[in-house]
Amino acid sequence: MHTLFLAPSGFGGGLNSISLGLIRALESAGLKVGFFKPIAQPFPLDRGLERSCILVERTLNHSSPEPLPLEQVERQLADGELDLLLEDVVSRYQQVAAGKDVVIVEGMVPTREFNHTSRINSHLAKSLDAEVILIAAQGKDTLKRMAERLEIQAQLFGGTKDPKVLGVILNKIKSEDGLPAFIERLKEQLPILGTGDFQLLGAIPFAEELNALRTRDIAELLEARILHAGEAEQRRVNKILLCARAVPSTVPLLEPGVLVVTPGDRDDIILAACLASLNGVKLAGLLLCSDFEPDPRIMELCKAALDGGLPVMAVQTGSYDTATNLFGLNKETPADDIERATRVTEFIAKHLQPEYLHSRLSVPRGELRLSPPAFRYQLVKRAQEANKRIVLPEGNEPRTIRAAAICQERGIARCVLLAKPEEVQAVAREQGINLPASLEILDPEHILNRYVEPMCEMRKAKGLTPEQAREQLADTVVLGTMMLALDEVDGLVSGAVHTTANTIRPALQLIKTAPGYSLVSSVFFMLLPDQVLVYGDCAVNPNPNATELAEIALQSAESAVALGVNPRVAMISYSTGSSGSGAEVEKVVEATRIAQERAPNLPIDGPLQYDAASVLSVGRQKAPNSLVAGQATVFIFPDLNTGNTTYKAVQRNANCLSVGPMLQGLAKPVNDLSRGALVEDIVFTIALTALQADNQKG
Repeated sequence: MHTLFLAPSGFGGGLNSISLGLIRALESAGLKVGFFKPIAQPFPLDRGLERSCILVERTLNHSSPEPLPLEQVERQLADGELDLLLEDVVSRYQQVAAGKDVVIVEGMVPTREFNHTSRINSHLAKSLDAEVILIAAQGKDTLKRMAERLEIQAQLFGGTKDPKVLGVILNKIKSEDGLPAFIERLKEQLPILGTGDFQLLGAIPFAEELNALRTRDIAELLEARILHAGEAEQRRVNKILLCARAVPSTVPLLEPGVLVVTPGDRDDIILAACLASLNGVKLAGLLLCSDFEPDPRIMELCKAALDGGLPVMAVQTGSYDTATNLFGLNKETPADDIERATRVTEFIAKHLQPEYLHSRLSVPRGELRLSPPAFRYQLVKRAQEANKRIVLPEGNEPRTIRAAAICQERGIARCVLLAKPEEVQAVAREQGINLPASLEILDPEHILNRYVEPMCEMRKAKGLTPEQAREQLADTVVLGTMMLALDEVDGLVSGAVHTTANTIRPALQLIKTAPGYSLVSSVFFMLLPDQVLVYGDCAVNPNPNATELAEIALQSAESAVALGVNPRVAMISYSTGSSGSGAEVEKVVEATRIAQERAPNLPIDGPLQYDAASVLSVGRQKAPNSLVAGQATVFIFPDLNTGNTTYKAVQRNANCLSVGPMLQGLAKPVNDLSRGALVEDIVFTIALTALQADNQKG
């Protein structure tokens, strides 16, 4: 399935008109097309649903999810909630994408009032892993300036040579010597236009008649008083005539579609317009300005013209201000002007070049990149569906309490806090945390004794006595692990104040490793701006041997699949291929061989340097025959020193969220937190744990 993001390079490019025409053209080519407008941008007088959505629904019979209100978007941006905003967008996108070959996504149009549109459009396109089509109209720009604007806009999405930037649709072209000449002159300023890197996907000439508002629209936009409606619903304003001259000079200008603007006391112009109307000239209407009421006797003389459908309206502003207001009106198609929208749709569809798009969109896309918002959305959604009970041993820790409250409120998991209820309530009051009534808080002292006998039974080979068990169960991590071992909960999350060893040791003693695994390892899900990568092992095994490293790679690939990341596994080293030597390189070579033997269908390669694994151009140069180089999604580090340092460097310097560490290889899900974990980190780790529990239920 393909996603096409339409990104306007400026105001007045007819974005929604392009959406309509593109949908029509692609459907005519036999593709199943959906439409999505992520963020509403209401125009003056818009009421109810977003205009783009209404026009697409009424013109092409396509329903679409309700866009996010602009006020909400501005509030979330001000509150630093871009991630939540994008998750919401992904959620709404999923509603329209099912069963479609392609979804047209309409970006935001730049405005003076909202100056974040370029940034938001870039985030939207990346979040939906979309291919980008720029939409441009020349307006008042020179061709040189238009070319510069296109190049600048393309840079927001990776540049004109980026594979995901498909090209541009040029709209409202005004050229005295025709479209071909205009395009050739633009190519002189933008040589890449029309090449394989940056396609010209459509060139649409300006058609005055398709840009004409109804007389009624003019009246509404000017807040004019209707003196006589006539045929204001049907007549369209093709030209504006501001009358400051004598009648003989005005008469030749009275043509069909002309809106005559004159002060209300110009009886001569009013009479001339009415006579023209009686002679069959279908003027768009009379607009009386300067707050002069027309003489009732004159209007009585004009009765026959008015009965013939001539609209008459009045405004209080003077001639100059009225003209300024008229020429500044937004001429986008109103939501209820279906006649105009239909004609625009067919006109634009005829001037697009759908052959390239059809050939590209008819072929299923290669691997889709899982964007961070899509990852978070899927993670939370699947955790909500799993409905698992997760125990949190650090029940009186403020971040953990807040995360538990969030998870309970959003239905991510049924959380169990191990702590004295009065301590939790005191922290909640101090931190301003609203504790949901359904949030479970268990006092460890009240439940400890019932786990003594089961724990002694599990550890009888070690000679564990009841006194020793009771002493160990005083540690809430051990207590929570026993609850998990007895299937009273589905998973455990700890580590906000405990070390990794404190979290893992009880799990190894009481839960054991899963069948087929001999060790426990960990992965972090690194939510980079464009995609989600998997890093392992960054938290558990200090210096794994080749066999252990191979097992870590296979565990990490399985974890990637479980969370929706298509695994291409890079075994990281300071050397790529045979370019280096030494014991550390040989370990990675051997680990790669073992992993390839155990999973022959898994794309896995090594040793690879980090840049050779992650950057396509470097990968092609250093490992040209590799299926992994330059496009790895799972990075396996040779030791804990390398892995932990790398994940923290990327997390902090790239300012990206890391979800984890998620522990792998245990029979039941136990997950460790970094002691510097944020509330958001804990929430997503709880969701990961719920998802692991759901995957292990069979």
